[in-house]
Amino acid sequence: MKHLRTTIVAATIASTAALSAMAADFDLKMQSSDPAGNPTFIIEQEWAEKVSAASGGRLNIEMLPVDSVVKYNETHDAVGAGILGGHITATGYVSGKDPAFALIGNTVGAWGSPYEMLRYINYGGGKELMNELLNPYGLHFVGATSGGLEAFVSKVPLNGVDDLKGLKMRAPEGLVQKVFAAAGATPVNLPGSEVFTSLDKKVIDAADYTVFSANHAAGMHDVAPHPVYPGFHSMPLIEVSINKTMWDSMPADLQNLLELSVNHLALDMTSQLFMKDLEAVAEARANGIEIHDWSQEERARFRAIAQEQWKDIAGQSANAQKVFDSLTAYMTSQGLLK
Repeated sequence: MKHLRTTIVAATIASTAALSAMAADFDLKMQSSDPAGNPTFIIEQEWAEKVSAASGGRLNIEMLPVDSVVKYNETHDAVGAGILGGHITATGYVSGKDPAFALIGNTVGAWGSPYEMLRYINYGGGKELMNELLNPYGLHFVGATSGGLEAFVSKVPLNGVDDLKGLKMRAPEGLVQKVFAAAGATPVNLPGSEVFTSLDKKVIDAADYTVFSANHAAGMHDVAPHPVYPGFHSMPLIEVSINKTMWDSMPADLQNLLELSVNHLALDMTSQLFMKDLEAVAEARANGIEIHDWSQEERARFRAIAQEQWKDIAGQSANAQKVFDSLTAYMTSQGLLK
């Protein structure tokens, strides 16, 4: 009996040592593009803790808020160089490296819900294309999530494309500005910190800003009481990528765990943020805010205008053309384009 107890103790010690060694091999430090305390970051932290637990201690993920190690738009290089193990961030932040990242990172006007985009990524060739784009930079694309369709804040009623003509609005530089300008609006580039004041002082009439619940919490609807919801224009792709060398060194079961977990992260994030939006919508309506929901016909008109701008970006690099061809083929197959 004494020999048996000794054997059990020795086996336990050996097992614990082996587990510790494996955990040290896969210590994944990831940086988010969201600040600490933000609802999205909290969801990402919970995801990291669940994955670490599900791995039996073999994979430890430490989730860091924006700018913890490098600036929000530098995580791509940091992950490729091994300074960070991975990141959860908007793909569009690295559009300066290749226009393809701008087009796939925020295909303005393309999607009617985050699930349309996630189906493209998971089942329509998007995941393979993202790895084709990211692998040369030393990153492996694990999967995608999304904060959902961004709402649109406006001081004046907007019921369709015709109402955009002459509209002075805030929009970030790049594809978003190009599409709205093509639709007849007059976009101006303003930092997010100036949106509320600019609306309040009537410097602008409308703004592309963020999701409905965040707009509502920031008081945007007090000065711009004609939001468009659900949104019709912008929905950034949020990528979960890790260092490719680390990914290649992982056993298949941990790779599978990460891929499955990102699918669950996407469900958590889209569902929880959508619920917050619906709560904010109910509160806004109760306070007399008039919410405008564009018809499918008007959304299709805006998408057709946007598609011409996608073509312009497609002509800027071979990779951007691949993205354009892949996206439009998928959307046509799903009845989103004609």
